[in-house]
Amino acid sequence: MSSPAAAQRSQRVSLSSLTPNNLGTVRKLNSVLFPIKYSEKFYQDILLPEAEDFCKLEVYYNDVPVGTACCRMETVDGQTKLYLMTMGILAPYRHRGVGSYSLQKIIDAATAHAKPKIDVIYLHVQVSNDSAKAFYERHGFKEIGVYEHYYKKIVPQDAWILERKIERSSESTK
Repeated sequence: MSSPAAAQRSQRVSLSSLTPNNLGTVRKLNSVLFPIKYSEKFYQDILLPEAEDFCKLEVYYNDVPVGTACCRMETVDGQTKLYLMTMGILAPYRHRGVGSYSLQKIIDAATAHAKPKIDVIYLHVQVSNDSAKAFYERHGFKEIGVYEHYYKKIVPQDAWILERKIERSSESTK
């Protein structure tokens, strides 16, 4: 059962798939949210059909675009992982549950994805970004290591690697 605040938040927050028509908004949000510039290949890849469940001009708050989240699936040694490439919410909209709502939608989509079954969601967080690390830890992510020199053009260059295993109920695995 959800709380009245969660019900009210879900009425204000909506998610939208990426399209060529809203890619400019995603570019603008990314330029404000993140300290790095993303390549043209990044923007073309997030429009691919297989990315649709996991790449969203993610967050509208009262019909205003306030954030994005983009992921890609990776298969390594027979295990499918969802890599959370970017997730950000504009500062004035943080601490309103918008990021939590968005992340939960990604987790739900990963859990429901059957072919291939996603086993893990992982991401990188710059080691100076304690608030982002704490946010993900509150949502079940665990630090599994540090990737030294992950970032090439920003300081500090190191990133925490955070991971969350996807747990399915016995009903969904039958």
